[in-house]
Amino acid sequence: MAQNPAYPVGLRLAGRRVVVLGGGQVAQRRLPALIAAGADIHLVSPSATPSVEAMADAGEVTWHRRRYAEGDLTDAWYALIATSDPQANTQASAEGEAHRVWCVRSDDADAATAWTPATGHSAGVTVAVLTTDARDRDPRRTAAIRDAVVEGLHDGTLVAPHHRTRTAGVWLVGGGPGDPDLITVRGRRLLAEADVVIADRLGPRDLLAELPSHVEVIDAAKIPYGRFMAQEAINNALIEHAKQGKAVVRLKGGDPYVFGRGMEELQALAEAGIPCTVVPGISSSISVPGAAGIPVTHRGVAHEFTVVSGHVAPDDDRSLVDWASLAKLTGTLVILMGVDKIGKIAEALVAHGKPADTPVALVQEGTTATQRRVDATLATVAERVRAEDVKPPAVIVIGPVVAVGPQPDPTRA
Repeated sequence: MAQNPAYPVGLRLAGRRVVVLGGGQVAQRRLPALIAAGADIHLVSPSATPSVEAMADAGEVTWHRRRYAEGDLTDAWYALIATSDPQANTQASAEGEAHRVWCVRSDDADAATAWTPATGHSAGVTVAVLTTDARDRDPRRTAAIRDAVVEGLHDGTLVAPHHRTRTAGVWLVGGGPGDPDLITVRGRRLLAEADVVIADRLGPRDLLAELPSHVEVIDAAKIPYGRFMAQEAINNALIEHAKQGKAVVRLKGGDPYVFGRGMEELQALAEAGIPCTVVPGISSSISVPGAAGIPVTHRGVAHEFTVVSGHVAPDDDRSLVDWASLAKLTGTLVILMGVDKIGKIAEALVAHGKPADTPVALVQEGTTATQRRVDATLATVAERVRAEDVKPPAVIVIGPVVAVGPQPDPTRA
């Protein structure tokens, strides 16, 4: 019997009695999946880990606080035997055999009538891996295979051929701060399934090279003071391609709703009757300072951080920022799109009471191979930007947190 491979099957346990013997680490790992399956779970154990106890307290599991007793597997459909008592495990396994209850044994797989596969989930698919050789059941090997398949489904490198996984529409995808590894799993999967990708300059450009040749890539770059694609043209392109029945990904830098005009695009799509889903991304306002060794908050230093657009100068009538109030805050100020206006911003903050020696850091091309950090103070930042030729995109961090971490080499930019 031990030489025969296991027969794979998916159990539908919703509303059916499942018995778990033992409340230790094995139960802690296996219970969430049983709960998600909707099983009527009965835990038999005199004690349990805090996590398992929390599941019982939440009503997800019925906990019988005692040791295993004959009859516990009556009317069960499935049992997980994982106590620290070998004799109890053997007795429970025999009861399961007598009542034709499939039993998993954590202590002796050869004595079990069922094995738990290494499982993972991606895009509505459950991946379950079992070894075909009963003599070579290495859980690390099955887990590694599981991880490889799930990762392929996550990042889009493994796609079923000729299979349409999505309907036509638009997905506004936040691509993160620039490093292609920092796009979300969902965002990367949607890219792999797209017919059309309309990409910003600040999106993770390296990912575009991975797209299949049939995918149409439209450059929506808005290069400062250079060529640009008007927002109306971007909206029209999204609508046009979606109406042609295509899956369109609008790949944006950072998060679509953090100075990314995501809502403008969503509103235009809604008016045209085009379905749209927003996929959040990692904002550069947090990730870029972190990549440069700067925490936007730190215990005893900064209890809040504020993110501000710096594309309009403080003395511009179009500015919606209350710089006087910002100058009074003791936390961290993060400025996006403010490189060319940083001189006037620094002057406004100092004029409203912010100390001139407040530390400032500019992180250019954050999270990419060309990332660099330039440090200054409010008094010196304008000159430092000119001297070091700092260019967009750069995230500006103002406040004591700039000096918290290891300091950059003063001889280097």
